[in-house]
Amino acid sequence: MTNPLLAPWTTAFALPPFDLIRDEDFAPAFDAGLAGARAAITAIADNPAPATFANTIEALELAETTLDRVAGVFFNIAGSDSTPAREALERDLAPKLSAFSSEITNNRALFGRINALWQARATLDLTAEQQRVLMLYRRMFVRAGAELDGDQADRMTAVKSRLAVLGTEFTQNLLAEERAWFMDLTEADLEGLPEFVVASARAAAAERDLPGHIVTLNRSLIVPFLQFSPRRDLRQRAYLAWVARGANGNAQDNRAIAAETLALRQERAALLGYPDFASFKLATEMAGNPAAVRDLLMRVWAPARARALADAAVLESLMHADGINGDLEAWDWRYYSERRRKAEHDLDEAALKPYLSLEAMITAAFDCATRLFGLAFAPLDVPLYHPDARAWEVTRNGRHVAVFIGDYLARGSKRSGAWCSAFRSQRKLGGDVRPVVVNVCNFAKGDPTLLSYDDARTLFHEFGHALHQMLSDVTYGFISGTSVAGDFVELPSQLYEHWLEVPEVLEKHARHVTTGEPMPRDMLDRLLAAGTYDQGFATVEYVASALVDLAFHEGAASADPIAREAEILAQIGMPRAIRMRHATTHFAHVFAGDGYSSGYYSYMWSEVMDADAFEAFREAGNPFDPAVAARLETHILSAGGLQEADALYTAFRGRMPGVGALLRGRGLVDAA
Repeated sequence: MTNPLLAPWTTAFALPPFDLIRDEDFAPAFDAGLAGARAAITAIADNPAPATFANTIEALELAETTLDRVAGVFFNIAGSDSTPAREALERDLAPKLSAFSSEITNNRALFGRINALWQARATLDLTAEQQRVLMLYRRMFVRAGAELDGDQADRMTAVKSRLAVLGTEFTQNLLAEERAWFMDLTEADLEGLPEFVVASARAAAAERDLPGHIVTLNRSLIVPFLQFSPRRDLRQRAYLAWVARGANGNAQDNRAIAAETLALRQERAALLGYPDFASFKLATEMAGNPAAVRDLLMRVWAPARARALADAAVLESLMHADGINGDLEAWDWRYYSERRRKAEHDLDEAALKPYLSLEAMITAAFDCATRLFGLAFAPLDVPLYHPDARAWEVTRNGRHVAVFIGDYLARGSKRSGAWCSAFRSQRKLGGDVRPVVVNVCNFAKGDPTLLSYDDARTLFHEFGHALHQMLSDVTYGFISGTSVAGDFVELPSQLYEHWLEVPEVLEKHARHVTTGEPMPRDMLDRLLAAGTYDQGFATVEYVASALVDLAFHEGAASADPIAREAEILAQIGMPRAIRMRHATTHFAHVFAGDGYSSGYYSYMWSEVMDADAFEAFREAGNPFDPAVAARLETHILSAGGLQEADALYTAFRGRMPGVGALLRGRGLVDAA
C-alpha cells in the first residue's frame, strides 16, 4: 500500500491525511525523505554549472520538501500526542537527523558554491530579500562548522549528534515524570476547593481511568490547587513533586543530561572560536552579547525583588494570623496571595472563571484578529490527529490565508507547556504555499472548560505567534513567519496579550458560561485594576530562571549544574519563598534543545518592545487603530526575517524602546 505520508495529499487545503497515517508509516517516510534530500543536495553541490542564486540557494530551499513534510507531521504529533512507538522513533531519529544536518554543512563543494555567491554578491542582481537569505544561509553554514577541517569538523559533528540525543532524552524523561505522578484526593481533601478545581481534579482522574479525584503535575491543575487548598500538607506534597521533576534519582533523572549538555555546548562554541556558548548564541540575537542581557535582567531584578520581599512580609503575616508559625514557604505563596487578592481587590477566581470559558476566549482572540487585520475564521470538519484538536479556515476578503488548528486541553500524552508550531510554513517559491499553524496548550479539562485569567493570557500569547505565521508574506521559507531572532520572536505573542486587557474585548466576550450575562462592570474594573498584582513574584521567578540560564552558558561549564544553580540564586539574593519558574532538571526551554539556551531572557527582551508597541495604539487613541495595525502587519507580522529585528521594529515604531514601559506595565516603577 502507498505510504500516506509520501503520496500526494488531496485533502482539503492539502492537510496531512491524519486519518490514514499510522505510526508504522513514519520510519519509511523519513527514510524516503532523507534519501530524496540527500540526492537533491548532491545534485546541487556537484552541479558543473557556475553557482547562481537559483541553482544553489533556491534549489536548497526546495531540496528537503518531502522530508520537511514528513517531519512537520511527526514532530508536531509526537509533542502533543506521544505514544511509545513515537517516543522510540524520536530517539532513533535524533542522531540520524543531526548527522544529515552535519552532512549538509560539512559539504565542502556546497559551501564553496554558497561562498562564491557571497563573494560575488555585489555583482549579482539580487533583491533585498535574496541578499538577506544568502547572508543567512552562509551564516548558518559557518556557525554549524562549515569552515572547520579534519578532526575539528568530525568533533563538531559528534558534538551536535550527542546534543540532539540528549535533548530528546531530557524531553522524554520530563514527560514520563509528569505522566507518572499524581496525588489522590479524598472527599475530605476536597474541602475548601472551588468547584472548578474539583471538576478539573475529577476530569484528570477520568483521563487516567481512575476513580475519584487526583492532582497531577499539569500547571493548569496544580496551580489552582496551590491557590485554593487550605491543606498545607497537601500543598507541600504537590509542590515538592512539581519542582522535583527530573531530579528523583530514577531512570528519568535529568541532572547528568544537563551537565553533559552544558559541557558539549561549551565545546561547540570553542570549536568555533567563541569564549563560551552564551557569546556564540547571542552573537546573532538583538542583544548581541551576554553583558547586554545581564544589564536588562538586573535592571528589572532589583525593583522586582524589592516588591517580592515586601509582598512576602504581608503574606507571612497572613499565615501567622492563621496560627502557622515559621517562615513563608514556596507552597504557601499562591494560597496566601490568592487570599490577599480577594481581600484587597475583591477578586475571587472561582467567581471569575465562569466568565472566561475556553470557547469565549477563542472567540475573543479571533474577534481581535478580525478587527485588527480583517481575518475571518470558519470551523473546518476535517480529520485531525486527536479528537481534542479543532481546525478553522482563515480567510481575508474571501481569500484563503491559512488553516489554524487549536489543541487546547491537557492530556497525559502531551508534553507540558504551551507552544505554537506549523505543519506547513508560508512561502512563495515553488507556488503560493499557505501555512497550517497549530497552537497547543494544556488547559485543565472541564465541562465546560473554564480558564483562569493567566490561562486566557496564554491563549492570546500563542495566538499572537500563530498570527506571525499566518500573516507571513515572504518568498523564501527560510525567513518565513517566526524565523526571526530569538529575542524578537516573542514580540508578536506578548503584544497580542495586551488585547485581553482592552475593556471592550472583555465586555463583549467575558460572559457567564451558564447565564450568558456579561462580566459585571465592577468585576471587570477590579480585574483590570489588579493587572499588576503579584508582579514581584511573577517577575522574580522568571528573571531568576533567565539569569541562571545565562550564567550556565558563560565561562566554563559547571560539572554540577544543581550546585551552580544554588550558587547563582544565592548571589542575586533569591527570596526564600520563591523558586525559579523552571528549575534545571525540568527547564525544557533550555535543555530540550538549543532554541532558548542562553535565550530564556528573550521573553523580557521582547517585553521591552511589546510594552512600547502597544503604546502606539494608545497614542492613536484606539486599540484597533487601522493605520497602526497596518504598520504592525507590514513591518513585523508579515515580514518574517526580511531584515534585522531592530530594523523591523524601528520601521514600525520609528525608534527603539527603553525599559520604562516594561516597568510601568509590570507595576514596578515605584519599587525601583
